[in-house]
Amino acid sequence: MTIRAYKGILPTLGKAVYVDESAVLVGDITLADDVSIWPLVAARGDVNIMRIGARTNIQDGCVLHLSRPSPGKPEGSALIIGEDVTVGHKVMLHGCTLGNRILIGMGAIVMDDVIVEDDVIIGAGSLVPPGKRLQGGYLYVGSPAKQARPLNEAEIAFLSESAANYVVLKDEYLAEA
Repeated sequence: MTIRAYKGILPTLGKAVYVDESAVLVGDITLADDVSIWPLVAARGDVNIMRIGARTNIQDGCVLHLSRPSPGKPEGSALIIGEDVTVGHKVMLHGCTLGNRILIGMGAIVMDDVIVEDDVIIGAGSLVPPGKRLQGGYLYVGSPAKQARPLNEAEIAFLSESAANYVVLKDEYLAEA
């Protein structure tokens, strides 16, 4: 794995974290326990902070970044991801805040200052434009993403199951290392 400092700050990894050797993590990034970072993920915590919660998985080809402080927004936009989040292949997350138990479908883009509440599914290929708030308990799809329907009980249960499945998978990868 490639873990690099930026301005003297190295990423911090919790217990039982898996970072694929082809992934790149730079700067002020904190991974909580049982996080998995899969092949070809690029995550730069260079101009702000990035925090990824326990049991979250960032799948192949994702790009994670943030926004620097500016005169119009002195705090910039950090990237904060909660617990038990599944981030599908080739997702782009930029300076947004994700709650807990979220599934982001393949190829989705979530932009600056978006807030995603707990228990949300964002459909594959969706674009969540800057500043939007996604209410918990719903499926969002489209470009721009729109609330499609409430999640049913099985879908809500699946959000935690998906994260748990990736904890098992990353443990298998760690056992082979």
